[in-house]
Amino acid sequence: MMTGIQPQKKKSAMKSLQEKRTELIRDYLEGRAEDFLVRHAALIDGYFWESFTRSDVGPLMDIARNPYAIIALGGYGRMEQCVHSDVDILFLFEKDVPPAAEALIQEIIYPLWDIGLEVGHATRSVGECLSLASRDLEVLTAVLDARFVCGMSPLFMTLMEKLRARFVTSHPKKIMGWLVEGNRKRHEQFGDSTHLLEPNIKLGQGGLRDYHTMLWLGRVRFGLKEPRDLEYNGYLSWEEFHNLKKALAFIWKVRNHLHYLTGRKCDQLYFEHQIQLAETLGFTAGEGMTAVERFLGALHLEMDFIKQHLLMLLDEAGHDQKLGLKRRYRKTTRIAGLVVHRGMLGFDDIKSVLKNPELLVAVFQESGSKKLPLSAEAKRIVREMGYLVDEALCNRRVVLKMFERTLAIPPFAYHPLNEMQATGLMSQLIPEFDAIISRIQYNKYHLYPVAKHSLRTVQTAAGFALVPKEKSLPHAVLYHETFGEIKNKRLLLWGALLHDIGKGVPGDDHSKEGAVLARKILARFGMRSDYMETVVFLVQEHLFLIKAATRRDINDEETVTACAMKIRDPERLRMLFLLTVADSVSTGPKAWSEWTATLLTSLYFKVLKMLEKGTLAEEDAIERIEEKQKRILENVTEAERPVMEALLEGMPPAYLLELSVADIRAHMRLSLHRKGAPFAWQVERCQGADLRRVLIHADDKPGFFSRAAGAFTLNRIDILDARIYGWKDGAAANLFILKPPPDQIFEEEIWEKTRKDLEDLLTGKIEMGAIVAKAPLAPSGKGMVLEPPLIRIDNESSSFYTIVEVHSYDFPGLLFRLTSALFRCRLDVKSAKIATKVDQVVDVFYVRDFDGEKMDSPEQEALIRQTVRNVLPEA
Repeated sequence: MMTGIQPQKKKSAMKSLQEKRTELIRDYLEGRAEDFLVRHAALIDGYFWESFTRSDVGPLMDIARNPYAIIALGGYGRMEQCVHSDVDILFLFEKDVPPAAEALIQEIIYPLWDIGLEVGHATRSVGECLSLASRDLEVLTAVLDARFVCGMSPLFMTLMEKLRARFVTSHPKKIMGWLVEGNRKRHEQFGDSTHLLEPNIKLGQGGLRDYHTMLWLGRVRFGLKEPRDLEYNGYLSWEEFHNLKKALAFIWKVRNHLHYLTGRKCDQLYFEHQIQLAETLGFTAGEGMTAVERFLGALHLEMDFIKQHLLMLLDEAGHDQKLGLKRRYRKTTRIAGLVVHRGMLGFDDIKSVLKNPELLVAVFQESGSKKLPLSAEAKRIVREMGYLVDEALCNRRVVLKMFERTLAIPPFAYHPLNEMQATGLMSQLIPEFDAIISRIQYNKYHLYPVAKHSLRTVQTAAGFALVPKEKSLPHAVLYHETFGEIKNKRLLLWGALLHDIGKGVPGDDHSKEGAVLARKILARFGMRSDYMETVVFLVQEHLFLIKAATRRDINDEETVTACAMKIRDPERLRMLFLLTVADSVSTGPKAWSEWTATLLTSLYFKVLKMLEKGTLAEEDAIERIEEKQKRILENVTEAERPVMEALLEGMPPAYLLELSVADIRAHMRLSLHRKGAPFAWQVERCQGADLRRVLIHADDKPGFFSRAAGAFTLNRIDILDARIYGWKDGAAANLFILKPPPDQIFEEEIWEKTRKDLEDLLTGKIEMGAIVAKAPLAPSGKGMVLEPPLIRIDNESSSFYTIVEVHSYDFPGLLFRLTSALFRCRLDVKSAKIATKVDQVVDVFYVRDFDGEKMDSPEQEALIRQTVRNVLPEA
């Protein structure tokens, strides 16, 4: 039974712990508390010490006959106690857990809950701990990190001795297999945090759990006891261990501030917290980057260091992803100075490298050709001997050839380009590369840091050499065949490597800056001038095709002609096409779609035909129109023929050239069945893509596109592309390419509602203003830095239309607002291209005024800009 004094003492102890934690956290946030993690854990240790010595329940349990100990587990056991980390505790008993243990937990743990600490506790005997550890990796690793706090220390020693004897010493390979497999599954679940824009700084690859895995592997495989033993036993050099401590200090600092900012344990670095964290941690804008981009770059750099050194330790341990054992590669190397040992490639001696620095490049080429990973020691030698790579070495023809062969290696697990960057050799060969290694582009469209994206682009391009597998990229066979047609493939690979090199230089146009840098880099390597010009062209124009495909009407002969005049050579076109594909695919999974691939491929073939035939001859166009008209009239009855011929007579040539026979027939059927209705439509599924095609026949009146956009907006259907063709009889044939409705289970009902909404808009039953009210001006880029909207007006690219190009962050109803604004400017939309990049959108409209003229005076252009800007969000 408790005395009357004890509860007061416990309240005093809790108050003391709460006050001391508050003071310590305040000092830490103000930069006055070194070793915060250890001091925080020690504060909690003090509470447990005091609770143990003053316990009312403990004496009743007869500790002499039934000894127990309080053991710290997990991060608390490692003395890595962050601001809102859990406090994991084990109440360890010798044999049986007595009934009084529940009262002991209530006495010691409940007060910690009362002050807001998250406490995880377990009550087990030594035997139960060992039994669970033999089956559960999480329990095993928790016990590996266990630390005695108070109670009977011999009990804790007994547990650790038995754990080592039964598992660590007896079954190290089994435990290592568990660790490696658990590591792999964790990385699959949480991703590679060294490039994610919202990384998990604890569980993602490169996060704190990778460091913990290093410690567990060290204890099991090498018998290490303290983190410092990684250095003392030669698994890390002095410099590597120093850099490891630096990386951990930064990540823990980020984690602590994130905990404090969110008021809870939070390890996912969400967008909404990143800008404030960057400011709190003292990052400022500079070198062409915002403060948050510099913060994320620094974080990714430190996390990549941890990732790379875990991989090195796994190699040292001789692991296999599934079995915990390295497969025995039966491979050899004939390159003097290189050796294969235990399935890994390395140098026979550091003296060989000093005598022949070319080996620093040769080892990566051999790694790729033999598909052998570099040993940890080889990576250290490359890192330490990198200073031997100078301009004179790069200018050797043999070095250029070896580097180009490395570029040409298709993707595989241990790709030498990744290792080249990780060891610093890429920056030694190309010093300009260093500026893009940690450069982040702060939006949801660019998934990877610039350097990592560049390497992925090279590997994707090199992968086109492989025969496509099932479920590969859309049009993968075309990419493979086109790659085979390119005579000098290494120029494409150089273009892929250097296409974003200009992002390391502050400026508005990274393509132009990159072209200047590419010329300097290639000159250092001694590349032929004509080859150099091709690579410089690829770097400078690497965005040209994708912009043309997604922002211009690819069915307009002027668009195709402009592309052909810019590119001029079929070989360059093939390279630029594949570079565009590789660049888009490597940007991230949300940056490439079947629709984008279709647009790009269609433009590629049109430009290729023009370059190979010299022109889109007018005679050829006439022949194609006549042939198409014949096919349209096939199987038409004598009664129908006069009506059909009359409709064909009124169709513009562009319409007959651009649309398929099936689409033209569908529009004709819709025309014949309208019977006075405001419009008639037909909804189809696109072949080969989860998209919808809507063909509409309606009166050719200004504002139709805006009203159609309004109907689709009301039903949450996104427009990707639209074309409107006026017929001579006063009607218009429309083709919309759309994303499917969000709820595809009730898709037919949604399409019927959309049809009714469009009818009501055209007849005036629904006012345009009602849709504006339902489409709030709210950007979807939560937590992002919103850049000012950009409005471009182009009166040069088309002879017949004014092109209005709008860049903005996306939000519900944006397209309707834009088309309504254009309608208020007395502009009629004849074609539209909608290019959405995750959280950003580029909407392009081909417009004429209500009299069919371009809007090309300065006053008209100013009116368009102001009217459109009024419906867009400000930054």
